[in-house]
Amino acid sequence: MDIDKLFIQLAHRVPQKLILKDEPMKNHTSFRIGGPADLLLLPSEVQHIRTALEECRDLGIPFYVMGNGSNLLVSDRGFRGLIIKISDSYSKVNIHDNIIWAQAGALISTISKEAIDAGLSGLEFAVGIPGTLGGATAMNAGAYTREMKEVIQSVLVLTSNGEEFRLTNSELEFSYRNSLIQEQGLIMLEASMVLTFGEKKAISELANDYTCLRQRNQPLSFPSAGSIFKRPPDNFAGKLIYEAGLRGLKVGDARISEQHCGFIINSANATANDVIALIDIVRNEVKKKTGIELLLEVKIIGE
Repeated sequence: MDIDKLFIQLAHRVPQKLILKDEPMKNHTSFRIGGPADLLLLPSEVQHIRTALEECRDLGIPFYVMGNGSNLLVSDRGFRGLIIKISDSYSKVNIHDNIIWAQAGALISTISKEAIDAGLSGLEFAVGIPGTLGGATAMNAGAYTREMKEVIQSVLVLTSNGEEFRLTNSELEFSYRNSLIQEQGLIMLEASMVLTFGEKKAISELANDYTCLRQRNQPLSFPSAGSIFKRPPDNFAGKLIYEAGLRGLKVGDARISEQHCGFIINSANATANDVIALIDIVRNEVKKKTGIELLLEVKIIGE
């Protein structure tokens, strides 16, 4: 795998300041865990993404597209290939009437706050979600019984071959923590959202209530990737983990949060191996005691 050649090829076509070599992924994930990526690209326009895909395809080099890293665990040895981080360098937001258009790298929490300031209702639930619009849409993120599928009008996506097309809400085939974007490995570029006009004070109060709930119920003072497991049908992962007697269980510096058992926190200097070992223990114990198989919500990549 010729990473040096990829770097040279990219540097001819993309501003070199946007390409980072041997970049520690702990600096780009909310877990604060992860070894180096051979190359990390911070695109500021669609052509940078197209160029990266083309060069990786020509050189046979693996790539991975990420957002804000809030739902990602990178292995301790890192990622061999190119990571394309669609985040704050690709994050424009525009509001016209009750329609919000935004690039995929915009934080969904930022979009939510801008909507509230504009007197628009529908994204209050997202005020504390740490991911990008792209990540939140791809996984149909949600909270407090609301989900992204309720506000998304359409999205512009890119295939790994560079084909660009638009998908409507119904074409996205949203389901619990999933969508066609994830299923087909599409790269989201932008989205439009339809919200409803409301009374600004009431919208702000609802958002504040959600923020207080999140602060009270989630271990926000520690690095984590949010909910580690998907919610089982008619149940809750945190409840199952608590009832299995695993609250506070540690492997190295990875720990089941005492505040919310659905979270694994990095209590100091946890490694990816610590987290993975703890995940395995939790899944095995819950399966043994309840027969329920917990499915991962967090994405794990790297060697």
